[in-house]
Amino acid sequence: MRTATTITALLLLPLTAACSSDDSSSDSKATPTASSSTSPKQKFLADVRAAEFASWADARPTNEELLEFPPEWCTELKAGHSVEYVFDDFDGAALYPSGMDWGTELADANQLLVLGVTAYCPDLREQVTKDLRENGGY
Repeated sequence: MRTATTITALLLLPLTAACSSDDSSSDSKATPTASSSTSPKQKFLADVRAAEFASWADARPTNEELLEFPPEWCTELKAGHSVEYVFDDFDGAALYPSGMDWGTELADANQLLVLGVTAYCPDLREQVTKDLRENGGY
């Protein structure tokens, strides 16, 4: 019985010491949250990797190519333009996500746009998803 009590006391000692620490410096440092420590670029790229777009199975864009789009999408959307305008090559902003060696199917492009807006200009996410829903793209 004494051995069990001794083992229990030894196991609880570090916990007790940690809880009763007088070191105020540990309290002064706030633990960073995922949102405060993750930049829009990091969030966007992580979300894109997680999405695993089928249209990129054969050829995918580089991170640099992808990162060019979200700031421009946000600029056009903040100016009041629709998703259709943002993606339109002829009468719009010509910001459809494609490159010399890669392309994106429309359903994937719509999802990519939502990921970009969520990371770079989250205040526009509702506007974008509403626009996509109204046009059958989300």
